[in-house]
Amino acid sequence: MGKNIYFFILIFVLASCGTNERVSKEVFDEVNKSMEVKKVNEADVLKLALEWGEEISQDAQAQLISALQKAISDHGISGAIEFCNLEALPILNEVGEKYNVTIRRASNAYRNPEDKPKDYEEMILEAFEYNAENSLPTEANIQKLENGEVLLFAKAIKIPNAMCLSCHGNPDSEINTETMNKLSELYPDDKATGHELGDLRGMWSIRIPKKEIIKRM
Repeated sequence: MGKNIYFFILIFVLASCGTNERVSKEVFDEVNKSMEVKKVNEADVLKLALEWGEEISQDAQAQLISALQKAISDHGISGAIEFCNLEALPILNEVGEKYNVTIRRASNAYRNPEDKPKDYEEMILEAFEYNAENSLPTEANIQKLENGEVLLFAKAIKIPNAMCLSCHGNPDSEINTETMNKLSELYPDDKATGHELGDLRGMWSIRIPKKEIIKRM
């Protein structure tokens, strides 16, 4: 709307001055300034994407843990496994809709086949695994996809506490028989046991449209 107003003013000034008169430089500068497209610094976009990805992943993690704790309280560990089977992905989808992003967890040691890494996630996950195996720091990062129109936030997921070992720990000593039977029933190709505290479980993978970042700037 502002551009149209200034354009109208410029035409009016030109008409009022007559064909042999020049419009002042000040008028031209003001019109150009009003029509100037906001320049976006790429470094600022990536920085904000990293910060926002962290916020989104923390929100998703908090919602999953809260719902899981309630399921354990209401139905025990085996009941919580059924909860994860039915409700974990819908919770992530709901968080994604809240932020206009696509959010998922990816792991080579996956339980749900839906969490198997996609092509664009494999190299990042392998880097996280290498760092974990060699006791190197693993930092969240941003990768560009689709010619930079989509920014991928990736962050390592680690086993945070002993509660997780009740269904991700040693099958012989930390996972009880009832839980193992439920895992075998719901996830016959389960790869997500045998973990210890602090182990890498996988990574957060959040696809953020660049336009959503620019909206926040």
